[in-house]
Amino acid sequence: MSTSPEYATFHFHALHHADQPLLLPNAWDVASAVALAGAGYAAIGTTSLGVAAAHGYQDGRGLAEARDATLALALRLNGRLSCPYTVDIEGGFGGGPGEVADLAARLADAGAAGLNLEDGLPGGEGLQDPARQAELISAVKERAPGLFLNARIDTHWLVDTPPPLSDALARAETYLAAGADGVFVPGVVADEDVSVLAAEVPAPLNILFAPGRHTVSRLAELGVHRISTGSLLFRTALQATLGAADAIRTDQPLPEVSGAGGEVMGYADVQRLMGE
Repeated sequence: MSTSPEYATFHFHALHHADQPLLLPNAWDVASAVALAGAGYAAIGTTSLGVAAAHGYQDGRGLAEARDATLALALRLNGRLSCPYTVDIEGGFGGGPGEVADLAARLADAGAAGLNLEDGLPGGEGLQDPARQAELISAVKERAPGLFLNARIDTHWLVDTPPPLSDALARAETYLAAGADGVFVPGVVADEDVSVLAAEVPAPLNILFAPGRHTVSRLAELGVHRISTGSLLFRTALQATLGAADAIRTDQPLPEVSGAGGEVMGYADVQRLMGE
């Protein structure tokens, strides 16, 4: 595949309208992104939790430091991947329409094909007013019209009692009218709810993969166009690190590694990966 930014953006948009949903693994640094791209995934996303935590910050706080780390990663990925990549920018890191649009333009210049923009307020302080969120979306699409803007709706994310689906659908309608290209509703797990969203949202629907509850084939049957892993891969890698360290400390065999013949990637393998 051509690695030109124009083609990558066009290809990324097209992946959301293919016969099968786009499975989007989320990376947190250059090594994880390059490894995933090398494994043959059609596109790569970043995870805001993974990027923030890898730099010593909490996710979803609108921190300038997390913003800088996110942009720096995007710049480092420019020209390094064989597939398109999209960037998670939380809710715009607390910026107004102009600042968020500037960030989007810089990401587009860095070769990003899309971005994820959520309507949850920093620090979990509720949700952004839909009209205000629509202003952010419109500003981004005006400055960087080629980016695939995935509008994340947090009505069902990290809440004990989620509201009716009609709340998410109303926000989706507002965000799509403002120029969003797709809709992402993390926290929706039940088949019947996913099916309603897929039928009612007139744009590619993104669902966050829930281990033990979802399969790619079933989500495809329900009409989902994009499946994100979110921070799952980062958290799995962190847990695997603890498991390996503990096994060494207690004179136990290293935990079995899935894939690659069950072997840990070698030093030379990582060097080779970074040299590609």
